Amino acid sequence: MTAQAVRSGLKHVVVAALIATGLGASLSACGNSGTDLAKQACTHINRSIRLLEQSQHQSDHARAAQLAEQAYDQLRAALPIAAQAAFHDGQWQALMTTISESSRVPEGVLVSALQQQCAVADNPGATPPPPGSTPGT
Repeated sequence: MTAQAVRSGLKHVVVAALIATGLGASLSACGNSGTDLAKQACTHINRSIRLLEQSQHQSDHARAAQLAEQAYDQLRAALPIAAQAAFHDGQWQALMTTISESSRVPEGVLVSALQQQCAVADNPGATPPPPGSTPGT
């Protein structure tokens, strides 16, 4: 990886983190429950997964890289929201942890765990998978 690619990636992470931090702060001021916040985080996560899937079906490598980067940015934008969800309700600690793994594990490895955790957010009566039973948790 070139130094320019690293700087570019770092720039995108910083921008996404600043945006997400602002969103997280504004969301916490709204008094949302942990589940509501988890659903909001899952909106970013689901968008990220769709972008990642689109990137994997691109024959144009530049476009594929662009979509993968957008997917990563969406996933990282979900992190502060998931952190707020975990703060309000410990049930969402696994979601926050799985998202945080995206800084060192390819997103594709985390997709199954993220989908399972978001299924619980979207269906509050669902039982979350036990810790450690999904990749990245």
